[in-house]
Amino acid sequence: MASTTSFGDSNSGLQAAIINGNVTAQFEQSALLNQACIRDLRTTHPPDDKDRIQNTNGGLLRDSYSWILDNEGFKQWQDSRESPLLWIRGDPGKGKTMLLCGIIDELARLNGESSNISFFLCQAADIRTNSATAVLRGLIYLLVVNQPCLLAHVRSRYDQAGKTLFEDVNAWSALLAIFKDILNDPLLKDAYLIIDALDECITGLRSLLDFIVQYSPVHPQIKWIVSSRNWPEITERLYIAAQVAPISLELNEGSVSEAVKKYIYHKVDILAKVKRYNNNVRERVFRHLLLNSQDTFLWVALVYQNLDRTPPRYALKKLEAFPPGLDALYSRMLNQVRKSEDAELCKQILAIMSTVYRPITLYELASVIEMPEDSYDVKEYLSEVVAFCGSFLTLREDTVAFIHQSAKEFLLREESLAEILPKGIDAEHHSIFARSVDMIFKTLRRDILNIKLPGFLAKDIKRPIPYQLAAAEYACVYWVDHLQASKSDATYRLSPADKNRVDTFLRQKYLHWLEALSIFARLSDGIQAMRRLEILIEEKGKSEALINRARDASKFIRYHRTGIESSPLQIYCSSLIFSPLKSLTGVSFRKERAHWVSAHTVVEEDWNICLHTLEGNSGAAFSIAWSLDGRRLASASDNKTVKIWDTTTGQVVSTLGHTASVTSIAWSQDGSRLASASSDKTARIWNPATSQSLSTLRGHSLPVSLITWSPDGSRIASASHDKTIRIWEPATGQCLITLEGRSDFINVIAWSPDGRRLASALRDRTIQVWDLAVSQSISIFNGCNGQARSITWSPDGSQLASASNDKTVIIWDPATGKSISTLSGHSDSVNTVTWSQEGSKIASGSADTTVRIWDPATGQSLSALKGHIKSVDSIEWSPDGSRLASASRDKTVIVWDPATGQGVTTLEGHAHLINTIAWSPDGGRLASASYDKTVRIWDPAISHSTSTFDRHSDSIILITWSPDESRLASASFDETVKIWDPATGKIIFTLKGHSDLVNLVAWSQDGTQLASVSADKTIRIWDPAAGQSISILKGHNDWINSISWSQDGTRLASGSADQAVRIWDLVTGKSIYTLKGHTYSVTSVAWSLDNSQLASASDDKTVRIWDPATGQVLSVLEGHTESVTSIAWSLDNSQLASESNDKTPY
Repeated sequence: MASTTSFGDSNSGLQAAIINGNVTAQFEQSALLNQACIRDLRTTHPPDDKDRIQNTNGGLLRDSYSWILDNEGFKQWQDSRESPLLWIRGDPGKGKTMLLCGIIDELARLNGESSNISFFLCQAADIRTNSATAVLRGLIYLLVVNQPCLLAHVRSRYDQAGKTLFEDVNAWSALLAIFKDILNDPLLKDAYLIIDALDECITGLRSLLDFIVQYSPVHPQIKWIVSSRNWPEITERLYIAAQVAPISLELNEGSVSEAVKKYIYHKVDILAKVKRYNNNVRERVFRHLLLNSQDTFLWVALVYQNLDRTPPRYALKKLEAFPPGLDALYSRMLNQVRKSEDAELCKQILAIMSTVYRPITLYELASVIEMPEDSYDVKEYLSEVVAFCGSFLTLREDTVAFIHQSAKEFLLREESLAEILPKGIDAEHHSIFARSVDMIFKTLRRDILNIKLPGFLAKDIKRPIPYQLAAAEYACVYWVDHLQASKSDATYRLSPADKNRVDTFLRQKYLHWLEALSIFARLSDGIQAMRRLEILIEEKGKSEALINRARDASKFIRYHRTGIESSPLQIYCSSLIFSPLKSLTGVSFRKERAHWVSAHTVVEEDWNICLHTLEGNSGAAFSIAWSLDGRRLASASDNKTVKIWDTTTGQVVSTLGHTASVTSIAWSQDGSRLASASSDKTARIWNPATSQSLSTLRGHSLPVSLITWSPDGSRIASASHDKTIRIWEPATGQCLITLEGRSDFINVIAWSPDGRRLASALRDRTIQVWDLAVSQSISIFNGCNGQARSITWSPDGSQLASASNDKTVIIWDPATGKSISTLSGHSDSVNTVTWSQEGSKIASGSADTTVRIWDPATGQSLSALKGHIKSVDSIEWSPDGSRLASASRDKTVIVWDPATGQGVTTLEGHAHLINTIAWSPDGGRLASASYDKTVRIWDPAISHSTSTFDRHSDSIILITWSPDESRLASASFDETVKIWDPATGKIIFTLKGHSDLVNLVAWSQDGTQLASVSADKTIRIWDPAAGQSISILKGHNDWINSISWSQDGTRLASGSADQAVRIWDLVTGKSIYTLKGHTYSVTSVAWSLDNSQLASASDDKTVRIWDPATGQVLSVLEGHTESVTSIAWSLDNSQLASESNDKTPY
């Protein structure tokens, strides 16, 4: 049926319709893109935060901080490059923040335009300023605002990812890479990086501390200042920093006391003038503050606020009521709240402020509080009540916040909590959730800003947003968070009222909510909120109908995100038009569809079972392979590329390239490397973590058609149209063996489970088994009546099965080359065969459209699985053997229950033939690759699609995962190493510096460092979080074959073809020892797990054990008769295993 869409009335802007013709996009000028980048990078404006804090404290008094300018520790930090990190620490209320504000002003005054001062003030009560990611965003923001030329480092990644670069789960890694690029930029002026209140960094504090410790000494032109409370966690980390200059406010008691005294004098002087104190009152106020302040600025400020609101005739009486110490003062303030006429409302406000995720405006506060019916102007009324909240709160520019983090901590203590939150904090979360949803129903409606034009862009909406809508922003963004927090107890369940409230929201207000989020530029928060809501209902809702509706709403927002994000009103146009007919969201809001659209568009009936469609190939997808942990999928295409996908988000992590079609790919067993074969006559080994090529395997004279790893990952086999098989050493790219047998094309190759033999099936109807130790064919199977299209070893390596176009499966004895049994039953060519994991069953797929399950012991057919209508080309067992997947030329994948012989699920969606299928390692997902240029990821257990991936556009080489699997590193023939964000598919940074191909990369044990080895004979140590080169290790004068990190990450060992082993000190970048003794190339090095010994293997047939502390050889192990290729220590360090070309392991 043809797709037709008609538009009535006069329309302009972005319209939902089919365009037959060309569309020319006019890109905005660079200046506008720079503005957009800075706007999206900004969370707050730190100078505004600084001004607000200073104003809240009554202004910045120079006498209160000038003492530190004469402090010896400060002067040493300021004058010497030997002390790059200044750490100011002290107890709450000691004036650390105001001290740093003063230092910032002094540095600005002294340095003027010659330096770049960037600072960030952490605030625990504000989710926008209480994370490590927020700190980096703030520091980067000021650096680029002060020096616009530095924005290029942000734009290089922002142009690919947009605002999500700063907000998604990988934002820390991405920002860290940008930050390091900026610090390495020679255009960066002498810089000061200042972070206040590390103790108020709630999320990611450890990562932030580790970064400060590691990189503060690296750049001598950059000075750091941090402040914190005396927390053990912070103290332990910062004391290990090299060249830190700590200043303890407690140890500088005299200076702090004198500063507080000057501050008291200043504040009393103001009171005396404003309140017209006589000399007696003035003196008594001064002395009381001086005797009771305990050298705490905050205590003085709080007492000052109270006296400022007290008539002068009552000043002395009230003064005596102020007890010394912050806790005692807070207790008195709470007692004042109790006695207030607005006590209950004050407590309600304090309860809300103790629970919300950021400071809120007066209008937002009104949306989540029970206002009295007789209240007059909301803003004026709440301003007055906030003022009566016992000085716990401050009101600045209509935004309510705690006066200090210690005030919030006091209210959340057990003794205060019972009064402020008598029902508990979970109940308060629930109350805010309920009122937030009520606010959404009360405020939101279609086209709330009266925009009218569907194509009107969100970025062109006039700011600030009208207060009626702005009042709902907190409710819109955080209502799900509060619902989730209200059910923190594992036994809690969603009440019928909660389920009804959520269900009604999804039926009546969901699209209006999405429109509002687009206006707020918070749609990404909405996507995350819907995912959390979906999980919450599944776990605590126990309502299938509500689960289905939430799941549908979650799919809806992900599927239509791009259009809604750019133009809010498109939700009522293209989003509703192009949703499946049975979409619950689409059906509920069908009446909301734009009246000027009359659509008869061909769309799917329902969201299909496909989790992801990975689009991007400009050619057929030939091969797919899962990473070991199931989080990544690699696909190879005839568009010359390999792509690595994040299977959770559906985004491309990296694109790796050959110069011709990529025919085959394979992951190493540990997931640290990826091998690819190409028609360009080469194979490549990639580091999937960095997307860089580790080595290029050259030697074949015609296209390479097949590639596979040995089971232990130490070798790679490749087959080519040049009729040879080559065995490669992946670390060096050297060809170890060339197998030349019968002169015909090779259809398939397969390693034996022990890696000692290799089987190959040829077009001349023979199968050969090779003994790789002697590089000889040990048996030739001549019993095939047709070409073997697939061969597979039994799990124990005792048998070999082949599938042939003579309609049979044959089981062979690889030792003798004799046929054990012939499995007959198919009526057409058998295309594929595979053993189950435990070896008790064999599955085969045939051109006769069936799949058969066989008992290899008896040769009997156990079942014939019928369901496809065309040839079955690929089959694969799930990892636990409970399911079998088959792919057919009928463009479907069927998941079978082999126990019953029934099809469990049919996966439909591909538009062309399916080449191959692969289960994820956990068996939860299935991937399929097709000639339709897509890879699809399916969830066979449920019927929903989560996202669509971009198409392939460039080739994949090799990758390796970081230990925590949060990053990928790739080493390349292009002389670079790349670090990738596996969740977004974006490059975090490109590590440049090598002058020849990079053949090795290795993460340190904790993932905080990365080593790369190049044919330029150097090793580079990188900070993978910042993208900076830490050191260059020079010393070897030939190819470096192996590197090994010590367990603590402080040393690196390397083995080279120059016959030497070197031990490097990674703190200094110097070679500690050059260990000589081997007479041929050193092939492998390995540290013992306790770092007390180092082993090296060599082509001289020996293994040497060294003492890395002295550089002395402890023992020489002899016994191998050929080159020793690999070594490994036992977990208890008591044994060492070695592998050699003489085929004997020791």
